[in-house]
Amino acid sequence: MQGIFIGTFLIGLREGLEATLIVSVIGAFLTRNGKSVRPMVVGVGLAVVISIAVGAGLDVLSASLPQRQQEMLETVIGAIAVVFVTTMVIWMNRNAFRMKGQLEREAAQAINSGGVTALALMAFLAVLKEGFETAVFLLAAAQTAQGSRWFALFGGVAGIATAVVIGVGIYLGSLRLDLGRFFRVTGVFLVFIAAGLVMSSLRTAHEAGWVDVGQRRIVDLSALLGTKSVAGAVITGMFGIPPDPRLIEVLGWLLYAVPVLIVFLWPARWAPAPAAKRRLTIGVAAGLAVLAGAMAVLIPAGGGPSPGPTRTAMTAGGGTVTVTVHADGADRVLTVVDPAGPGQQISLAPAGQQSVDGADVVDVWQARVPSDPGVTTSPIGLAQLTSLTGGRVPVGLGTARTPGPFDATWSASTVYTVLAHGDDVVSAERASSRVATLSGGGLTGPKTVSVGGLPADWATNPDDDRTITATMAKSTRDRAERTLWTVWLPTVFAVAAVLVALAAARTTSKTDERERRQHGESPTRDEIGVA
Repeated sequence: MQGIFIGTFLIGLREGLEATLIVSVIGAFLTRNGKSVRPMVVGVGLAVVISIAVGAGLDVLSASLPQRQQEMLETVIGAIAVVFVTTMVIWMNRNAFRMKGQLEREAAQAINSGGVTALALMAFLAVLKEGFETAVFLLAAAQTAQGSRWFALFGGVAGIATAVVIGVGIYLGSLRLDLGRFFRVTGVFLVFIAAGLVMSSLRTAHEAGWVDVGQRRIVDLSALLGTKSVAGAVITGMFGIPPDPRLIEVLGWLLYAVPVLIVFLWPARWAPAPAAKRRLTIGVAAGLAVLAGAMAVLIPAGGGPSPGPTRTAMTAGGGTVTVTVHADGADRVLTVVDPAGPGQQISLAPAGQQSVDGADVVDVWQARVPSDPGVTTSPIGLAQLTSLTGGRVPVGLGTARTPGPFDATWSASTVYTVLAHGDDVVSAERASSRVATLSGGGLTGPKTVSVGGLPADWATNPDDDRTITATMAKSTRDRAERTLWTVWLPTVFAVAAVLVALAAARTTSKTDERERRQHGESPTRDEIGVA
């Protein structure tokens, strides 16, 4: 609880301070120029109301959705929050030291062009932007907080209130704040908070069914990050690191936090010259592209052996048969080879799909055919019926009221069921149902009873079936993990290579323009003449 409070407090403080700084500078400028601050106050109040309505509306929308759609919305909100916090942290780190002067220049231009209304609109838009970002941040943090939603809200409100106090102090001239240092220190914490949002967004994306790769648990931190421990409150509550991080979550954390921290903390005195920067960015882009291609091509396929289309099954009479399934157009054909008797071929039709012990979804193939019941005895006594059912008296019969013997009409049907994953047979069975329609022997009317299966019934070994499904489940996990390393990560690195290459091209363009100016050339400019 303490951790989530501190995290949302920092979010509210940073976003609130950025908004209050803008409002305080505009308010001070209006006061110095003898203008009324009332339009600005109205605009700020309206922006605050709209921001609160946006946050409340998103929260109500999320609560009204089914569970899977809630996870989808939480993922989208978390991703938006990460983008917002990243751009805000980097922009403020670069511009905080000159923010006040820039705002005063913009305020002077606004008051010259549009008067008080233009400044009020400037304040309204500034507060609306920061308010919307704050609403998204706090909602994303509250959703990851689960049982500590109110602590998340209180932390955000406390941070905003603190920012307002600081802004009032700056407006009155009684407080001086080193904005560059302040935003730099709090920015580091916010980068870690945003990295935690990346992890939680990947978790909700998996629960929403969007991300199935990289779900192997890396380490169990439950002993360290207990719900009642200080470390758990800070690390899980503030930085969003779960006690059971998955592989893709750890990779997401690293791929976000490391480059952002490098960009954010890179000392200005180490900034390379334009030509060196161009070469560096081109080299980084090339390296990322080579890494993406190498991961996509060189990582081995892996995977275990497949069970194949043929299995051995045990019969109810103690013998063995060999069963094989092969495709026949859209259907399947089951071939049964019995060393003690003639073989069979049965056409199977699709009967749906099901998941087996965490393995991939398997196809169910079935066929129902009439069979020889193997018994024609009529009349038949109660003792004979009990023997056919394995020593159990058929339901509805008894020696007191229905002692028999009974006139019997016999029939049987057999259901062949095969679970297959592609061409691999996961399990197969033949299950028969033998039925006797009885009359007489104390019965008031005809009665149908089930008298067990047939000796020719068979099924694949359950232990072998479990081994195969466990192997398939492992193969599914391995395939998903390989997809992470051969598709997802190469895509990330390829996109990063393109972005870095664009940055290199931009750097080259700026360098060429600067060199033209140094040689007395002016950049070309399109002009449109009006006749």
